[in-house]
Amino acid sequence: MVNASRMRDEFLELVRIDSVTLHERRMADVLKAKLESMGIPVYEDNAGEKIGGNAGNLICTVKGERDVPGILLMAHMDTVSPGIGKNPVVEGDIIRTDGTTVLGGDDAAGIECILEALRVISEDGIPHGNIHIAFTVAEEGGLLGAKNMDYGAIDVRYGFVMDDGGDIGSVAVSAPTQNKIDIIVKGKAAHAGVEPEKGISAIQIAAWAISQMRLGRIDHETTANIGIIKGGCATNIICDRVEIEAEARSRSRRKLDEQTSHMRHCFETACARFGGSFKFDVQNVYPEFNVKQDSGIMRILERAAKKAEIELKAGATGGGSDTNIINGRGIEAVDISVGMDKVHSVEEQISIKDMARAAEFLVEIIKAI
Repeated sequence: MVNASRMRDEFLELVRIDSVTLHERRMADVLKAKLESMGIPVYEDNAGEKIGGNAGNLICTVKGERDVPGILLMAHMDTVSPGIGKNPVVEGDIIRTDGTTVLGGDDAAGIECILEALRVISEDGIPHGNIHIAFTVAEEGGLLGAKNMDYGAIDVRYGFVMDDGGDIGSVAVSAPTQNKIDIIVKGKAAHAGVEPEKGISAIQIAAWAISQMRLGRIDHETTANIGIIKGGCATNIICDRVEIEAEARSRSRRKLDEQTSHMRHCFETACARFGGSFKFDVQNVYPEFNVKQDSGIMRILERAAKKAEIELKAGATGGGSDTNIINGRGIEAVDISVGMDKVHSVEEQISIKDMARAAEFLVEIIKAI
């Protein structure tokens, strides 16, 4: 049913399109034309206007004849940087980057699986229920497209997000919630050579606080990281301001709160020790999700995996995706592997066979509703 050669050729077309976050216009236009050529009307929402991008989310519906719950198929149009001038290289079954940019299989592979599944159900006359499709913008920029999507245009019970890696059949059924943490540490400037005693080093405060902090892998559900530190302007000035960007994630909201409080306490203790002050701002970026083993969507996946002769591997992920957002909107959803490998790097690659198998799995999912 699935045409691997067609998928390869179209995937190569898609990854050659520059589509970094907030600059998805060309990708959106190409996908809109492809969908409309299949007879599928496309609606573009105003998410782009809300987030400062040049394109909105593409939303469309394929009406079905079966009286079953509606489903949402979802993938994102943007890529991370370096993503301008992508030049895919084909080596047998593998499509890889040329080493200067990302490949963009994250998430052109997910888009391609959805396009191919739509063609297969049409060409083979496969009966189905209502299928909603959403190609989102700015997923890599903080899930902004999904956060600002027009959900009034979507009436579904289940969501299948094609945006994961690993073996075909791997499905993320649990993912963490994330806190974005911005810290400003304030000290007191003084001449570092003449009167250092009169200064309070914001760098020293920050360094001591971070040295006391639990970071990296906290437990099997929780991680934390200091990602960016900015401060200082000259070696002869006691630094009076340091800006820090950090994060904490956990599949348990209680553990996330505990880790965030711990990180705050480290700065409180450091300021009490050395003087100075700090500002600690926390923004929850996306909610956690945990799909139950006996849920309706798991039964669908089990039936589809059996028909496709694929081993279903339900597990947890440490990353966030549009799946977090739509679960938070009350849509029972999972993130499905499309075979992407070494994503977010200039070594990114994907197997054509894996991508085709992912499309076959998706067709069986549609049939299993």
